[in-house]
Amino acid sequence: MDFTPTEEQAAARDLAARIFGDLATPERLTAAGTGGDPELWKALCGAGLVGAVEELGLLGLVLLLEEQGRTTAQVPFASTCVYGLLAVAAHGSPEQRERLLPGIGDGSVVVCGGFPAQGGVRAAQAGRASAQGELTGTVPVVPWLRDATHVLVADERGELWLTPVTDATRVEPVELTAPWSAGRLTLDGAAAERLGATGAHADVLATARTAFAGLQAGVCAGSLARAVGHVNTREQFGRPLATRQAVQLRAADAYMDIEAIRVTAYEAAWRRDAELPYATHALTAAWWASEGGRRVVDTGQHLHGGAGADLDHPVHRHFLWGRQLDAYLGCGAEVLQELGELIVSEEAQP
Repeated sequence: MDFTPTEEQAAARDLAARIFGDLATPERLTAAGTGGDPELWKALCGAGLVGAVEELGLLGLVLLLEEQGRTTAQVPFASTCVYGLLAVAAHGSPEQRERLLPGIGDGSVVVCGGFPAQGGVRAAQAGRASAQGELTGTVPVVPWLRDATHVLVADERGELWLTPVTDATRVEPVELTAPWSAGRLTLDGAAAERLGATGAHADVLATARTAFAGLQAGVCAGSLARAVGHVNTREQFGRPLATRQAVQLRAADAYMDIEAIRVTAYEAAWRRDAELPYATHALTAAWWASEGGRRVVDTGQHLHGGAGADLDHPVHRHFLWGRQLDAYLGCGAEVLQELGELIVSEEAQP
């Protein structure tokens, strides 16, 4: 395994870091409220970063999402790339790829996923598809739904359907812990087109777990960077807080958690790009992102002391994003149980 980015991946990562650093400032994030940032989304798409993911692969996307997470930029980058670009590129027909990929790349088509990144939810939330490709059902929470033009959903059989947001799709705003422009989706005979064959759902689910784990790695890295900056400048009894052993150990533990999230996400992404089995690796990345991510953002807020409790402090955004990703990926015990069951089932196969 070699996780060293290619020249193209490194260039895309550096470009993303500059765009996010310039446009996803605390002031702009505060002004955006719970909505997305159209100007930032336009800049990312105009720079070709969304369309480039098809060539950069899942590992390239993870690198880009790390940069988004460092700033908690409010754009549907992960959602559109996972449930839109990569899903269509991997499982769409030639006609679907030709019709949909250009719009996804230029930002005019924004896709969200109408099923959670953790497993275990199918028919009740995913909806029901008729033989004519009409969907009926409800998904209580869909991140980035209010920014989306299309939604990818799964039916009772686990088959994927892509439906445009039209009059047959009712969208009701839902506020999450993190400001992700989410909504409640109600489908009432919504026209849809099938995406891929049986088994596509499992691949998209594993891709989502890997990508959102990469996003969590960036969120956590941004939180720890802010905490380190704070404890190096904040003095107590005439000495910087960073000189205290307890502070150093807490920060070191957070750093190790971040590295575990990052390397497991890299491995799962690398395996997908290499066309190797990666379902268990994606679950491992999701477990670290859930369990380790929660610990890191708690640490980032804790090391800020009273300032960390300020709802307007930038580190609090990392705390909200980290806890939202923890919930979206599934609590650690749920993910660990699914991972164990999958390992047992694979070992039982001849």
